[in-house]
Amino acid sequence: MTHANTPSVPFMKMHGLGNDFVVLDGRARRFDVTPSLAIALADRNRGVGFDQLALIENRGTGDAHLTFYNSDGTTSGACGNATRCIGRFLMDESGQSALELTTDRGTLFVEDRGDGVTSVNMGHPQLTWREIPLAEEMDTLELPIEGAPTATGMGNPHCTFFVDDAEAVALEHFGPRYEHHPLYPERTNVQVASVIAKDHIRMRVWERGVGVTLASGSSSCATAVAAARRGLTGRHVRIDLDGGTLDIDWRDDGVWMTGRTSHVFNGVLTADWLDQI
Repeated sequence: MTHANTPSVPFMKMHGLGNDFVVLDGRARRFDVTPSLAIALADRNRGVGFDQLALIENRGTGDAHLTFYNSDGTTSGACGNATRCIGRFLMDESGQSALELTTDRGTLFVEDRGDGVTSVNMGHPQLTWREIPLAEEMDTLELPIEGAPTATGMGNPHCTFFVDDAEAVALEHFGPRYEHHPLYPERTNVQVASVIAKDHIRMRVWERGVGVTLASGSSSCATAVAAARRGLTGRHVRIDLDGGTLDIDWRDDGVWMTGRTSHVFNGVLTADWLDQI
């Protein structure tokens, strides 16, 4: 970010089920987000702390364009919980009950469901090995990896393991082992999921470029799609994450994700702090 002649930079802190974000509103003034800025901001001791950084801009064909950055400075094509948080903010600001937000994933549709609940259509899942992407041609339903996980793309790659007890998995060790698996040339998000009923899943997630997170919207969508494809559930499920519950509905027009969001506080990044980056 260029901060010459910029005494301070306002930001918003938001979260969806504990999946937390720093949001920069670049509609009125331009921000150049660099990997070093994202990494510094993500530091929970010396910065602000987040799972993802999101930038709102006036470009594209929708009501706004969103760009997402992981805490290691890399970008992500999709971030479902951040999209819901920002969608809620923009709907409250404009008085609209529905929005079109463009992302690297494509155009996402956000709707106000009332009582502080927000839905986003995360689009159609990517189910072929090239789309996800994987390193070589294979059946994405059961990968040739121990545990036979399912690969799904939701604008970013996912690897879902179905296990007897998701809470028993040491995710801090399990996740990085598969995030960097050679079958995933762009790395992958890793989920461990236990099917409780035909409409109920318990899931935990390791996000690429981030680590263990309390929730993940795109991971929830990928897990719901994987479970339905394997015949473990129907296409409409409740997913319990470490941070709360999301409703996932895989419809003909895409995968809809619904849940609550929270706009926690507004803050300002000082020039002194920016000069240290």
